[in-house]
Amino acid sequence: MNKVLITGGAGYLGSTLTQHLLDNGKLSFRNVYRVDVMDNLMYEQTSLLHLCSDERFRFINHDVTDFKFLKKLISAYDVIIPLAAIVGGPACDKNKELATKVNFEQIKCIVDNLRDDQKLIMPNTNSQYGSSKEIITEDSPFNPLSHYAITKCDAEDYIMNSGNGVCLRLATVFGSSPRMRTDLLVNDFVHKALVDGYIVLFESHFKRNYIHVKDIANTFLFCIENYDKMKGDVFNVGLSDANLSKLELAETVKKYIHNFVIKEDDHKTDFDNRDYIVSNEKLESLGWKPKYTIDDGVNELIYAYQMIIKHNNRNFTNL
Repeated sequence: MNKVLITGGAGYLGSTLTQHLLDNGKLSFRNVYRVDVMDNLMYEQTSLLHLCSDERFRFINHDVTDFKFLKKLISAYDVIIPLAAIVGGPACDKNKELATKVNFEQIKCIVDNLRDDQKLIMPNTNSQYGSSKEIITEDSPFNPLSHYAITKCDAEDYIMNSGNGVCLRLATVFGSSPRMRTDLLVNDFVHKALVDGYIVLFESHFKRNYIHVKDIANTFLFCIENYDKMKGDVFNVGLSDANLSKLELAETVKKYIHNFVIKEDDHKTDFDNRDYIVSNEKLESLGWKPKYTIDDGVNELIYAYQMIIKHNNRNFTNL
């Protein structure tokens, strides 16, 4: 049995990944995973309640910045996946000291106490690329435009310098999750289409890459199972056919919500100035394939929002 520790595992990515690893173990011909989640539940989420009857699941209610506790804990696991993070530019700017502790110092603590026989898989972000007119590959230089991106760049550098770890540079994530977020770009566009009926786009030509949250969960599993040939390297993770501008994304949403009004404002700028086209060929060359398209995600979100749209939206955001 593979023992996995996921810090921040009650969050948007973690609650999906935890379920995915446990479900994988139900198939007799696949590896069986024991999953422990360490999370301080800072957003008061209840995303893992449905897993508490599974004997292969354990929840640890603790803050990841207690590095003495973390140091003692990690020695018991085969795989460590540090998802705990202060995510996004605005959230990090509210408390840069905390963001540095969670996003970088947590990773430093894990790396400094990791054995050679343990696996470390860390999610990074395409935010580190900033903006570029060239097609982005893993060899493209960092160009972080926020404190969030800086902390993630520093964490990745620390892992790569250690020689033991895999870093995944994730595209903008979308899709429903037990710990739902509406403040991610695709999720936000669909939410605005349903609630407001319109959207105003700033810098509508700026492009980003996208990836479904379930495809990310499957990517972590892929890394565990192919760790020996991925160790010590970084990989972009996104949909190669979804390097879309904001306008193209909004028009995709409009295909399914026909009364969605799209307006463009050429006189204002977005706080998030990322603009790039990303290549995911390196990961695809290893046999990895995503399962979910942008269209899949939009349709899924339309159904998901029927369940939460009357709730206070503050329950479903990191901002």
